[in-house]
Amino acid sequence: MQYRTLGRTGVQVSSLALGAMNFGHIGSTTQAEATAIVDAALEAGVNVIDTADMYGDGESEEMVGKAIAGRRDDIVLATKAGMPIGTERNHRGSSRRWLVTALEASLRRLGVDHVDLYQIHRWDPNTSDEETLSALTDLQRAGKIRHFGSSTFPAHRIVQAQWAAREHQLSRYTTEQPSYSVLQRGIETHVLPVTQEYGLGVLVWSPLASGWLSGAIREGRDIATHRSALMPARFDTTLPSNRARLDAVERLAAIADEAGLTLIQLALGFVTAHPGVTSALIGPRTTDHLHAQLAAADTVLTADVLDAIDEIVVPGTDLAAHEKYDTPPALLDPSLRRR
Repeated sequence: MQYRTLGRTGVQVSSLALGAMNFGHIGSTTQAEATAIVDAALEAGVNVIDTADMYGDGESEEMVGKAIAGRRDDIVLATKAGMPIGTERNHRGSSRRWLVTALEASLRRLGVDHVDLYQIHRWDPNTSDEETLSALTDLQRAGKIRHFGSSTFPAHRIVQAQWAAREHQLSRYTTEQPSYSVLQRGIETHVLPVTQEYGLGVLVWSPLASGWLSGAIREGRDIATHRSALMPARFDTTLPSNRARLDAVERLAAIADEAGLTLIQLALGFVTAHPGVTSALIGPRTTDHLHAQLAAADTVLTADVLDAIDEIVVPGTDLAAHEKYDTPPALLDPSLRRR
């Protein structure tokens, strides 16, 4: 396992981090299976576990808490808040009112007195940066969080939050958690240059592109993955964006074969090769999935392989731009760019 410093925090983290979104009913993963996954990940040298309050309406946090009981100090524990919890209109967003409540609930579910990294799950356009950063700074000073970060923020919002922290003399976001894979390279254009400029640690999610890069999706095979059953439109190969992804996967698989790698090793080796990326979040549902992904822990891609990948998916390109969560709203809604 490789280790990197998480931004400017001084915290050493593994290049592969364990994402717990699939723990519970989302991934049909039982407590025993989740604990086995955590055990195997820690044994392999993974020291970061990332979850969120909205994963299974708190179920993931509860399962992580049980799995890490008795060894909390050996783990860099991260969770997130901000996405809707239930139907109550104020149980979401990044207001002080909600973040204080949401963190207390997360700590209770996790069975801990603090988390190492608390992340705002999505940018909240209804709450000022000062309001959010002030609340997070107070929670940090109270010892309930060690550091805080953002997740899937557009580049301009990352910059604005850094300036707001400076202007109001508040603690700042020290990490960003964006989506990044061989098939979704858009963050190379704006987000990664910004995170590098401000020295943010970067934990990327979906490095296997929702399973497209797992090796299970290939030309001529029926697509029958767990994720495709949940989101069939993302895997409908009659759609141009999905056809483009499948064509890219076939070419990438040939590169992996020639290099003596699995497609998973190629995919994870690609994202962890970027100097702006600290760790790649893997989200296995089973221990078999975990071991296939841990095989990439020490993968280092040669320049020739990285050049070949660039020829298949142009740097800074998203093959499915409509699936991005940080796209400026005006690019998706014509009414917002017309007077």
